[in-house]
Amino acid sequence: MGKTWRSSSQSPLFWSGQAFRLILSFRLPTRETWRCPGPGWGQSQAGGESGQPLDQESGAGESALLSVYAQLDFAHETWPAALSGPLTLPAASGSFAPVTLTGLSLTTECKVNQDGCSYCACLSGYQWNASVCSHHDPCQTHLKHQPCGCLVFSPMEAGYCQLLPPVPATLSLNSWLQMPGSTLNLTLLTSQETTNMNWFLWRTGSPSPVLLWAGTRVSLTSSPGRAVLSIMNISHKWAGEYICCFEAQGFRWELQQVVRVPLRETDVTRLPDQLSISCATSPGFQLSCCIPRTHLGYMASWSPREGSEAALVHTADSQCFGLAVQHCPTADTTYTCDLQSPGLTPVRVAVSVTVIQDGDATCPEEASAVAWNVTKAGHVAQAPCPGNRTGMVKRACGPDGVWGPIHSGCTDTGLLALHQRVRLLRAGQGWPVTEVPQILAQLLEQVVVVASPSDLLALVHTMTVLAKVVADARIQLNYSGLEALLNTTDKVLDMDSGSLWTPARAQKPLVGSNLLLAVEMLARSLCPQDQPFSFVLPNVQLQTQLLGPTSPADYRVSFPTQPPLRAWIPRHSLAPLSRNGTNVSITSLVLQKLDHLLPSNYGPGLGDSLSVTPGLVLVISITAGGQVFNQGEVIMDFGDTDGSPHCVFWDHDLFQGKGGWSDAGCRVQAASASPTTQCICQHLTAFSILMSGHTVPQNPTLELLSQMGLGASILALLLCLGVYRLVWRIVVRNKVAYLRHAALLNMVLCLLAADTCFLGASLLPPGPRSPLCLAAAFLCHFLYLATFFWMLAQALMLAHQLLFVFHQLSKHRMLSLMVLLGYLCPLGFAGVALGLYLPRGQYLGDGECWLDRKGGALYTFAGPVLAIVGVNGLVLTMAVLKLLRPSLSEGPQVERRQALLGVLKALLILTPIFGLTWGLGLATLLEDISVVPHYLFTVLNASQGVFILLFGCLTDRKVQEALRKRFCRAQPPTSTISLTTNEAYIPEQSKGRSQDAR
Repeated sequence: MGKTWRSSSQSPLFWSGQAFRLILSFRLPTRETWRCPGPGWGQSQAGGESGQPLDQESGAGESALLSVYAQLDFAHETWPAALSGPLTLPAASGSFAPVTLTGLSLTTECKVNQDGCSYCACLSGYQWNASVCSHHDPCQTHLKHQPCGCLVFSPMEAGYCQLLPPVPATLSLNSWLQMPGSTLNLTLLTSQETTNMNWFLWRTGSPSPVLLWAGTRVSLTSSPGRAVLSIMNISHKWAGEYICCFEAQGFRWELQQVVRVPLRETDVTRLPDQLSISCATSPGFQLSCCIPRTHLGYMASWSPREGSEAALVHTADSQCFGLAVQHCPTADTTYTCDLQSPGLTPVRVAVSVTVIQDGDATCPEEASAVAWNVTKAGHVAQAPCPGNRTGMVKRACGPDGVWGPIHSGCTDTGLLALHQRVRLLRAGQGWPVTEVPQILAQLLEQVVVVASPSDLLALVHTMTVLAKVVADARIQLNYSGLEALLNTTDKVLDMDSGSLWTPARAQKPLVGSNLLLAVEMLARSLCPQDQPFSFVLPNVQLQTQLLGPTSPADYRVSFPTQPPLRAWIPRHSLAPLSRNGTNVSITSLVLQKLDHLLPSNYGPGLGDSLSVTPGLVLVISITAGGQVFNQGEVIMDFGDTDGSPHCVFWDHDLFQGKGGWSDAGCRVQAASASPTTQCICQHLTAFSILMSGHTVPQNPTLELLSQMGLGASILALLLCLGVYRLVWRIVVRNKVAYLRHAALLNMVLCLLAADTCFLGASLLPPGPRSPLCLAAAFLCHFLYLATFFWMLAQALMLAHQLLFVFHQLSKHRMLSLMVLLGYLCPLGFAGVALGLYLPRGQYLGDGECWLDRKGGALYTFAGPVLAIVGVNGLVLTMAVLKLLRPSLSEGPQVERRQALLGVLKALLILTPIFGLTWGLGLATLLEDISVVPHYLFTVLNASQGVFILLFGCLTDRKVQEALRKRFCRAQPPTSTISLTTNEAYIPEQSKGRSQDAR
């Protein structure tokens, strides 16, 4: 009776109810030998299920398919080609009935390495089952996540691959070509029960597939017999081969579909996107359009072209099509880069080339870190970022042919790649559990390369997105990942405020708030196995504690800050969290310097941007049973504080998501038997204490008083101008009087314009992006300085008249010098402040159209003011001594002496008033003071116009006489004759007459 067998299995053979051992013996053309396993060998080796048939041939009951394990050893490494197909073997002999083995199918190929381990791979149509796969290592990393096709067996192990049943599923997609912005749907229909399903994407140029998980753009749904993968708002970053891996019928399966996504115009980078060129200096130039690598084969052509196709240049992650223009065009030309792929709509981008003609205003060629070519006025020159940086450096050529400031959009390539990786991870591409610790370690390495505001923004945004990934995927960090985070945070907080933080905040005002939220979310993600954990750095201090499931005691923590910071949570707040027998994890984090980087936003009742914190922020988080709890009483002691403190927390939801300080749920109380202040809050978040450190909160009475006073000052100054209009020709009959009243008139004009501008600035929207606010701040700075410089001009004129009696300057020369001093000097100070501090983002203060009180811009106003007040004080002292005791030889004439006394009296009154006014103003900005100086400053500042009217104009004897003459008709004629004669014939130079001195 003939039987047909195929050698496929190692399991014991059962046939006709009897167990037996099969011994095969046949000859092969090379030195091959059969080696049959001994009795019982099959029960201990890897393989399929016992007695599982791999095939069934039809017959009349005379044939049966049996599973047999056989091992072939070859002396040569080369696999004989004759064994690749079914073999016909001779009949076997034994004590049983004759049996004929008519066919043999090989399932597995193994190669033994030097240590005796076997690398066994399945032949076509066969595979290791899922059980064997889970107990053995793969031969190599599955680049395509292939089902279990090759395994490593130890010297004492062996196994065979099993015949695969029909594929139990189908994978379909809505369209292989997905338009950008559309939604991709991949549907898996299964006929068998499936387990361990995963989706992967193998992108173009990637070394291996990445896992797809339910991120912000990936949706995974499943139901019996059906699973759907959806990708929303698809782009070229989602093009590639999609792989669905699952287990069914004891095997691992994978199905693939390839998806293509065309490029958009925004995906094309033009280098440059516009160009201004001088044919005399640059007869040729280079244009490029670059696209990311994609499955779709794009070809490019330029029009007009220079007789050759676009030159293709490959980079690590992109390909660029360049056009070398050898001859400069005769007129302005638009070059078009046309990107085409078969069956797709072409993508076209344009580059405008402007030719500089004779007579055009240009910015000259300039070489610095970047070489700037000759550029036409009104255009922007561009250059690729130097070094290992990505982006463009731009510089505008002004309409007058003067180069503007350099604007750098350069970001370190490593930081940018890390940022893109995290964004894709959040969207749904990647392995969150594996990649988050890797990214944290790489962030610590990349923090040292931060050299520009764009670098800082990319770093902080990477941390922000990473924190959201940790929260969405519920990842727990180990201590090494948390250490990397804290070290990175410490270095970020220590970065220079002027060159990095201030410009970064000008571009993204929420960068400080985002950093706080990211660190807060990541710091509380430490896994319980690594707790307790303590970490101390100059700007970052962290302590974690794991409380047992029993009713916990009070939680207390202290930090060695200056002053020491202590916090505790009463047991009644912690007891409800441990009722389910779960551990309670408490994380306390202190951040130094962060509060100065947060936006100056203050909730209701906190006085807008007029308060400060002591330089630290305390963050407390409670986690129990995998959930974060935000409610609970916490008591904090921030040490000894002055002023009127407020307990506040940073509320990320305030001001439409911009964040701000709020005191909701918090109160202040004095600590018992201690001079310190305690904060008691009924919730957990980022806490600090707010003090009125620089000025008082907004006061409606103070604001009304300021506006009314400025209005009165403006009216007084207008009245002063009206008086001068009436009496000017009469009161300026001699040189000293002319110079004195000319200086006073310019003071009136400057102060009138300054008060008007200051009053109008309060109505403008504040911020560095408001040109009106910027203009108002500059004008106020210039005009108030000009007021002081004209006062200085008056004082110096008085000193010159007294000290250089025999070397007098002409009236016109003296007036010219006073004009230069009164206008040119303040304009220089204001211009230097604008050019020096505006590019750094330190020119305007937060929430106001005035100089930044925290940077150096304010000192360009305070310095000259204090210096002028000091110089005026010295001049007045000298003048008083000189006029009270004149020498016989240097005494001025009576009329000139009276004019000088008028200057002296005005300066004696105005200098202390102006000096006291702005001294109080600077004190309110720079020192911790009470509310009284604020009221004094407001009253004096608003009354400066009134003081000038009274003491500079109306108290002058000549002005009074001129007004009486104009409004009082019945005056003695001798008065007019005396006034006219005296004013008309006063000599210009003093002759030293003793009778005049007497």
